Amino acid sequence: MQSESVGSFAAVSGVVLLVLVIVFSAVFVAGVARQRHRYVDAVWGSAFALAAVVTAAMTTEHGDGWRRWLLTLCTIVWGLRLSIHIARRGWGAPEDPRYAAMLGKARGNPTLVAYTKVYLLQAVLVWFISLPVQVGLVATGGSAWGVTPAVIGLLLWLLGISFEATGDYQLARFKADPANHGRLMSEGLWRYTRHPNYFGDACVWWGLFLIGAAAWPVPLTILSPALMTWLLTSGSGKPMVEAHLTNTRPGYADYVARTSGFIPRPPKRISGASD
Repeated sequence: MQSESVGSFAAVSGVVLLVLVIVFSAVFVAGVARQRHRYVDAVWGSAFALAAVVTAAMTTEHGDGWRRWLLTLCTIVWGLRLSIHIARRGWGAPEDPRYAAMLGKARGNPTLVAYTKVYLLQAVLVWFISLPVQVGLVATGGSAWGVTPAVIGLLLWLLGISFEATGDYQLARFKADPANHGRLMSEGLWRYTRHPNYFGDACVWWGLFLIGAAAWPVPLTILSPALMTWLLTSGSGKPMVEAHLTNTRPGYADYVARTSGFIPRPPKRISGASD
């Protein structure tokens, strides 16, 4: 990017952040009114789609056409699918135990803690993690590898969204069967990884990064997919889910012992293990 382009992008990215803060603030007001902060989870995916759309709309004279269309479309498809899935899953459900525990231990005003540590934090995270898409929409040119990084990125994105959507579908179908009430899901993709949805998310964002990585300065945004992967494996994703399941699902320790925690692989043979 030339210096004037950097300044222009900074302004656009600032607008994206402002829009995200406004959207998450509105969701906060609705969450307080309905006494359910879990609704913010359904906004997570669509907020990424919104960041891509706002950036694309404000930078129509920048970037490479094929890269702009690919990044925007892939982000929208992934984001809307995730939001629709979470909204359907959580419709009418009680408060998410994660938020209930956080606010129950909050020092000071729980409402203020929810706004800063849940809503504002998610707005900033969406902005930062979406930087490969934002930068990729305005960057031009390629590299000595031509379109190879983009092709690899698209294939990785396809693997990720397929893995995520399939895992979500399999889990929803399992839970819908009354015979499985209280049982542990260890079938389908869940036989090979304890978190096929998280693995899929990580693939999606590394894929988006690679789609734009041939154009400078997209490679500088590598911390964005790295942060998403960390959140999924070590932050608010895997550790919290597994702590909850350990206390609520009999046989979960055996499942952990034989099943990969993230990257899919054949299950280990554990003598005497059961679901």
